[in-house]
Amino acid sequence: MNLFGFVSADTLAPIFVFAAIVAGVFWLMSMISKRNSLAEDRLDRIGRPKSLVDLELSNAESRARFAGLKDVFSNLGAMQPQSDLERNSLKVKMANAGFRSESAPTVYQGLCLVCLGVCLVPALIACIAAYGFTLSALWKIGLAACVGFYLPKIALALLINDRKQQIFLTLPDALDLLVVCVESGLGLDAGLRKVTEEMKDHAKVMCEELSLANLQLQMGRPRREVLHDLGVRTGVDDVKSLAAILIQADRFGASIAQALRVQSDAMRTKRRQIAEEKAAKTAVKLIFPLVLFIFPAIFVVLVGPAAILIQKNLLSK
Repeated sequence: MNLFGFVSADTLAPIFVFAAIVAGVFWLMSMISKRNSLAEDRLDRIGRPKSLVDLELSNAESRARFAGLKDVFSNLGAMQPQSDLERNSLKVKMANAGFRSESAPTVYQGLCLVCLGVCLVPALIACIAAYGFTLSALWKIGLAACVGFYLPKIALALLINDRKQQIFLTLPDALDLLVVCVESGLGLDAGLRKVTEEMKDHAKVMCEELSLANLQLQMGRPRREVLHDLGVRTGVDDVKSLAAILIQADRFGASIAQALRVQSDAMRTKRRQIAEEKAAKTAVKLIFPLVLFIFPAIFVVLVGPAAILIQKNLLSK
């Protein structure tokens, strides 16, 4: 029996058996090494005093299940040479999508390689088996390679847009609450903490970013750096402008409450303008459904009886 017209099944059987044995041995050795590493980690934790890492042991053990897969993707991503500018740009994009780990860029690059291989190898085998080395096969293989290469980029762009949209929609409410807290006598740190406590149920992304900024402030980082990192990490223009206003107010000794109120009024005006813009675009967007779906039905209802009468009169004569 021949497979794809040129390779026999008898020839492929030993290759499949050898590949299965190698995969089984590799899986067994990886499980043994993972068990040894976990045992060594437990011994290390027992032999040293408890720290913050030990208090979050349950979360670390739950994330350890995917550590091997993350390491594989990281090793694959580390094979791609990149400049410092490209690496920093990718790191900012990953932070905008909500992935703030140091290994997130390399994991993403490894995932890009895996998606490229998953889409390219089956397409290569199927197209060569069906069409041979023809121009049509090369076009299909190139299309599969493009899909595998751009699929992670599209997914990352969707995650970034969704996260930015959530921050943009919840930022005015958070800013109004922060204005109330600051004008009532609370400091900026206490106001941020109060905002995260009050809005943690319906604005999780915004509260996550604000709580991280508040934690950095409590750890002793300068307020200017924390606010700048908040704007870069979110990637939202309104957050960047808010951070710039707070930095200027803190540098020149201006009133933070007044700066927050000005920014809140500006954001409220921008929100109203966006709503008015969408309302103005509604009439233009309705033209295509009206012309394609509603007008033909109305035309049939109005002109149909007259057309039937005209046809009957013409046939009677």
